[in-house]
Amino acid sequence: MIDALVSWILTIDWRATMFGFAFYYPIFMAWMWIIGGLWFYLRRERGHTETPRFEGSGAEVEPVSIVIPCHDEADQIEQTIRYALATHYPRVEVIAVNDGSQDATGAILDRLAESDARLRVIHFGANQGKAVALKAGTLAACSDYLVTIDGDALIHPHAVYWMMRHLTGGPRVGAVSGNPRILNRSTLLGKIQVGEFSSIIGLIKRAQRTYGRIFTVSGVITGFNRAALDSVGYWRADMVTEDIDISWRLQMDHWDIRFEPEALCYIYMPETLKGLWQQRLRWAQGGVEVMRRYGRGLFAWRQRRFWGVAIEYFTSLIWAYVMLAIAVLFCLGPFVPLPQQWRVATLLPQWNGLLLGATCLIQFLVSLYIDQRYERMGFLRHYFWVIWYPLLYWTLSTFTAVVAVPKTLLSSPCRRARWQSPDRGIQTDKDA
Repeated sequence: MIDALVSWILTIDWRATMFGFAFYYPIFMAWMWIIGGLWFYLRRERGHTETPRFEGSGAEVEPVSIVIPCHDEADQIEQTIRYALATHYPRVEVIAVNDGSQDATGAILDRLAESDARLRVIHFGANQGKAVALKAGTLAACSDYLVTIDGDALIHPHAVYWMMRHLTGGPRVGAVSGNPRILNRSTLLGKIQVGEFSSIIGLIKRAQRTYGRIFTVSGVITGFNRAALDSVGYWRADMVTEDIDISWRLQMDHWDIRFEPEALCYIYMPETLKGLWQQRLRWAQGGVEVMRRYGRGLFAWRQRRFWGVAIEYFTSLIWAYVMLAIAVLFCLGPFVPLPQQWRVATLLPQWNGLLLGATCLIQFLVSLYIDQRYERMGFLRHYFWVIWYPLLYWTLSTFTAVVAVPKTLLSSPCRRARWQSPDRGIQTDKDA
């Protein structure tokens, strides 16, 4: 039996298998996202343009607490607070948690709190991490429903309405992921990310919501049911990405997570390669962390709705290593006498590469068309920039995944995760 298995393995053309997987896996996933995203758009999004309203007077509407954890946000926090206080929802309070900031963040928050009683400020003497700040703000909140946003995010005036439609619409709705939009678009990286959030991130969330579970809520803007958070013990302080972790624990506890594209929030993203690398490496580490911590529990039959998301993520890690192996074999070819079956003559796309490129363009066109209602400029204007996505971001995703796996597995699982103010690109008056 073993001899037969070894003989079969030796007969496999591993070079052809690697190339086939490297090219056809993205094609397969792209069409899964296109079909799932279109189904979500046609069933749950198209025609839903009127802002939801709630019956009764303002006093009868469920109150909402907007929790804003912040660390060294002096350049942006005042604008973030003013946008939060300007929400059109009738009963809202804002809780800002100053997590040991070393700049003027604390003084700015105190000044704003003196001028508006709806704002409360919590100060930490030292940096405790975003997860601890979120938990503190949640425990201090007066309401059973919370909207968490980043310290540099600008929430849309109607976003809370759209989230509350879900949170109050079903007893098992634990969270609602919002729809971040990119503000800074002055560089090539910024313009590509505009298309990425539409054609990749937004479409994936729509498709995952259609098929069953969502890999992660948006760390920028999410609505939560306090009962759901309490049932899973709130955010963990030892996870690099608290948003991925809380998403997995809520759904494994059978709380529903929804995606609401109308819940808009405007953000600044990295526009340097260093800032982009640090951000995406942290995201990749977060995925590996949840697989390490919760992967064994996914084998239970009661977690079957999560299998699709878990398999998709695990397969994407394998794809990253396969892409790296192909690149290494290509680089070694001219210098090392490799067997003929392991030689990689070129990395330039053949006919299957052209098929992959055509599929990407179709995916980008569909997703940008769906997302055009949330953009201030025509979607075809972003189409030119997003076609450069595969060259940059597939390379970036490959290397961050390859680095994240050993970095996460070799790190201590109990170490407190702390944060620092990230790269937010080049901000101009036009962006603001």
